[in-house]
Amino acid sequence: MTQPPNQPPGGGFGAPQDQPPAGGFGAPQDPRQAGGFGAPQDPRQGTPPPPPQPPAQPPQGPPQPGYGYPQQPGPYGQPQQPGPYNTPGPYGQPQSPGPYGQPGYGYPQPQYPGAPGTPPGSGSRNPFRGKPALAVGAAVAALLVIGGTVYAVTSGGDDKKPVAEQSDDAKPSASDAPVNPGDGSGDGGADPDNLNEGRKPGEARVLWYKEAPDAPGSGANAPGMWITDKTAVKAAYKELVAYNVGDGNPTWETIAFPQEICAVTQQKTADDKIVVAYKNGSSSRAECNQLQLIDLNTGEKGWSGEVEDGALFDSTLTVELTLAGNTLMVGRSQSGTAYDVTNGKKLFDKKKYGDACFPTAFAGGSRLVSVASCGAATDNEHDEIQELDPRTGKVKWTRAFDKGWRVMRTYSLDPLVVYSTNEDKNAWNISTLDAKGAFRSQVKVDEDFAPDCGWSVLQRNLTGCKGVAADAGTLYLPTEATGGANEVVAINLADGKEKWRVKSPADETMLPLRVEGGKLIAYVEPSYDAGGQIVSVPTTGSSHQPTKLLQNPTSAAEVEDGFFSRDIAWVDGRFYISTTRLSGEDEAKEKLMLAYGK
Repeated sequence: MTQPPNQPPGGGFGAPQDQPPAGGFGAPQDPRQAGGFGAPQDPRQGTPPPPPQPPAQPPQGPPQPGYGYPQQPGPYGQPQQPGPYNTPGPYGQPQSPGPYGQPGYGYPQPQYPGAPGTPPGSGSRNPFRGKPALAVGAAVAALLVIGGTVYAVTSGGDDKKPVAEQSDDAKPSASDAPVNPGDGSGDGGADPDNLNEGRKPGEARVLWYKEAPDAPGSGANAPGMWITDKTAVKAAYKELVAYNVGDGNPTWETIAFPQEICAVTQQKTADDKIVVAYKNGSSSRAECNQLQLIDLNTGEKGWSGEVEDGALFDSTLTVELTLAGNTLMVGRSQSGTAYDVTNGKKLFDKKKYGDACFPTAFAGGSRLVSVASCGAATDNEHDEIQELDPRTGKVKWTRAFDKGWRVMRTYSLDPLVVYSTNEDKNAWNISTLDAKGAFRSQVKVDEDFAPDCGWSVLQRNLTGCKGVAADAGTLYLPTEATGGANEVVAINLADGKEKWRVKSPADETMLPLRVEGGKLIAYVEPSYDAGGQIVSVPTTGSSHQPTKLLQNPTSAAEVEDGFFSRDIAWVDGRFYISTTRLSGEDEAKEKLMLAYGK
C-alpha cells in the first residue's frame, strides 16, 4: 500500500488538524470489566454498589462507545449532529487526520456511567451491557491497594461424589444437577442450586460450578482464568484454586495467600505455568512486588522473588505482568523489568530513554511490545510504541505518534493492531503496523464498534480487550447492539475496508473470541431467559452464517447473565465463565466459576 498523504518519513504520522465529525465507531466498550465500580446487576451475584461519579474530564482509560445514539454536547463542548445511525460518520464529511496523517474515524463519548450519550443496553436484563466504560477515581484506586505478604498451602477439595450424567436428548430431571458444585472454599458443601433443573432437550449442561470464597465487604479482585487440557485454574482474592475440567473435582490443594493477589500473567507459558504477584503488606501503601511461579497442572511452586524498586515516583503499588515466550515482563508505573520465567533471573530493565520517554505499559504473547509517554508537559509531548527483543530488551523498531494521540490498546499482537485516542480532537483510530513498525492500514468502516474491554486504574491495559479477534489478514470487531442483535464485521487489514459482516443469531451481543481452523469462534451473550451460545462462522467463502456449537441451558441463564465482570473461554468443546470481581456480600450465593459442556 502506498504511503498515506502527509505522512512524514520514519517518524510521526501527520499532525491532526480539524475537529472530526461526531459519531465514532471503533472505541472499545467496557460492559462488564468494572471490577465492582458501577451499577449493580443480578442480586444473586451480589454486585457492589457504584462509587461516586467522576468528573466529566476523561480519565486515563480509553474512550468507550456506543456512538450511534443521539447525544448531548460531548465532554469537550462540541455539539453532536444527527446523521447515519443518529450520528454522522466519516463519509461525505471533512475528516481530521489520525495519528498517521490519515482521516480519523471515531468520536468518543463521555466515559462514565450516566454520562450524556450513554446508550441503552443490548436487550438483556443486564443493565451494564452497552454502556461506556467507567472512569477511574480515587475510590476505585483505593480498592486495588489490598495485598498480601507470604503464601501458605492449605488443604482443600470437594469430597462430594459426582452425580450420574444424563444424555442431552433425555428429559432432564433433578438428578441432572451439576457435578460437585462445592462452595468455593474446597469443602464440598451442599448447594441449593440445581442449575440444570428444567434443562431443555438439546441444551448443554452445567458440568460443574463453584461458589466464590469469602471476600471483604468492599469486594475483592478475582483476576485471571487459565485452562489446560487437565485443569481449570482461577485466582480469587487470596487464593489460587484448581478444578478438573471434566468433573470439577479439585486437582491440587488450594494455594492460599495471607493478603490479596494483586496481579497475574493473563498468558501461560508453553508448559502451563503462570506468575502471580501479591502485596508485601496489608496497608494501602503496600507494594505489589512479591512474585511466585505456579505450575497450573500440579500446583507446584517454582521460584519466587521480589520486584526491584524503580526510581523516584516509579511505583510498584500496582504492577503489570505479561509473558512473551519465556520472558516475564513486570511493568511499574514508569519502567519495566524482564525476568527469565524458567528461573526468575533478571534479563534486563526497560527504563526512561530519549526525550523523557517513560515506558508505561507492555503487551506480551508472540512478541513483546512497549508503550512510552514522552516529553510530558512540553511541545513535544507524544506516545511511542516499540517492539523489544524479549531476551535482551534490544529495540527492534520505534514508532512515534503525533502529539495528542495516546496508545490505549492492542487488539492483536501478530499482526499488531493498535487502538489510540486523541482527547483534544475527541477522536479514536484503529491502525495496523507491519513487522517493522511501519504504518500498514487503518480501519475505514463507518460503524459503532464495541469490543468488551477491561481497563486499568493507574496504567494502560494494552491487552485488556475481549470480544475482538484477528488472523493474518483480517480483524473481527463487534458492533454496538442497539436493543437487540449486533453484528461482527470482518475488516481487511491490508486496506482497512470491510470484507463481510454477520448478524448475531440471537437478540443479544455476539463477541468474537478467536480464529481456529478457518472459522471465527464467537460467544453470544445470554439474556435473563435464554442461555448463551458458542457459534462458529466461516471466515472464507460466500456464506458466513453462524453454526451453533453449544447452547447453554435456559435454566442457568440468570446466573450466566449476572456476572458483573467476567472471564470467558472456549477450550476443547467446553465453555468456561468466571467472575473477575467478588462482591463480598455475605448473603449472596455468588458464583466463582461455571463449566458447560454436552
